[in-house]
Amino acid sequence: MANPILNIFRVKELRERVLFTFGMLVVFRIGAVFPIPGINVRELSRYFLDQTNTGNPIVDYLDFFAGGAFSNFSVFMLGIMPYISMSIIMQLLLIVFPKLKKISQEDGGKKKIQKWQRYGTVVVCLIQSYAVTQYAQVISRSVDNLLNIGLLPFTLIAMLTVTTGTMFLMWIGEQITKRGVGNGISLLIYAGIVARLPQAIWELLDMMRRGDLNPVFVIIVLLMFIAVVTLVVFEQQGQRKIPVNYAKRVVGRKMYGAQNTYIPFKINPSGVIPVIFASSILTFPLQIAQTVGGNVPWLAATARILSPQGTLYNILYVLLIVFFAYFYTQVTLNPIEIAKQIRENGGSIPGIRSEKIEEYLTKILNRIVLPGSLYLALIAVIPTFIQWAFRFPTSVAYLLGGTSLLIMVGVGLDTMSQVEGLLKMHHHEGLVKRGRLRGRNL
Repeated sequence: MANPILNIFRVKELRERVLFTFGMLVVFRIGAVFPIPGINVRELSRYFLDQTNTGNPIVDYLDFFAGGAFSNFSVFMLGIMPYISMSIIMQLLLIVFPKLKKISQEDGGKKKIQKWQRYGTVVVCLIQSYAVTQYAQVISRSVDNLLNIGLLPFTLIAMLTVTTGTMFLMWIGEQITKRGVGNGISLLIYAGIVARLPQAIWELLDMMRRGDLNPVFVIIVLLMFIAVVTLVVFEQQGQRKIPVNYAKRVVGRKMYGAQNTYIPFKINPSGVIPVIFASSILTFPLQIAQTVGGNVPWLAATARILSPQGTLYNILYVLLIVFFAYFYTQVTLNPIEIAKQIRENGGSIPGIRSEKIEEYLTKILNRIVLPGSLYLALIAVIPTFIQWAFRFPTSVAYLLGGTSLLIMVGVGLDTMSQVEGLLKMHHHEGLVKRGRLRGRNL
């Protein structure tokens, strides 16, 4: 009776949410294998099979975030990354243009911003989908009969199909958030990464069988993987508690007594968002450079310089992670707003003057965010180290650390936290016997 898994399916609301989420994820995985109209699937598979030995780190990187949909030239080959890219652009615009931020704070302003964000996503999708058609032209030069239709019809159909696929994925993510277990967009990225696990494990075993990979190195990397997962879980769950005391106050005809509580500042307040944002920002120009680079020499040179295994890429990756960690923390945990709410409710922080609360909270956040962001950056560059030190294949290295590990652990903890909250709302025990799961959302 105390089995939490069985309790999930005993509660009607939670059962419907879980089954709806699984159904949407199945639709996502089915769409990842449906090719764009006009593509010869057999010739495309033969081309990428021939490329297995040489490998293309940029294509592997793009394919990794799309859950294998990029190499299939499927309708979901862009994944959800265009939407994330547009979300970053919109967040930056809200900071740069105060008038735009004022619109977002008005009644119905958030819906208006979301509508503009969707329109912007369509524009980003059209740009990236056109780059995809250019990449198909580059492949068709070395593979006969890759395109079953003419070049112009394929370009138009591909742009329309891929853009529609991304917008449909965005709708699926919103539906999972509303009618499922939540975190719809993050769960789509999570599902794409998990879907790559069987192929990566098979590739690892095959390399060991052929003698291309030392079993001792595999054991060392797996032990590193377990250690890093443990550290990521501790880092995601850790928090700094800021005590807050509230004085007695009168509300209407009732007097409320003094209350002591705390503000939970997580060691990593932004969770995996900085990693996703940094990956998305780098993926957009990388995809354009890789797919159009066959026709434009300077773009081909840019694609080589920005290779995911290159030094420049990893330096930019680390800097962007640190930047977005500070940026997202300031957007979601504004010390000025928090201090204002504390004062308006008659609260105070022990040992801190009322006018110094903003300064104190800002100092605490800066001390927390810096090591947290550097820790995220360290985890994110692990795949490059594994490939360089142990000669692991790209697909395996990406799954044993870095972005995939942070997303899998972070999204997994968030989802379990939401499921546990729904269980306790229906008077059932949580998923763990002791303590409480904490997601990254405060």
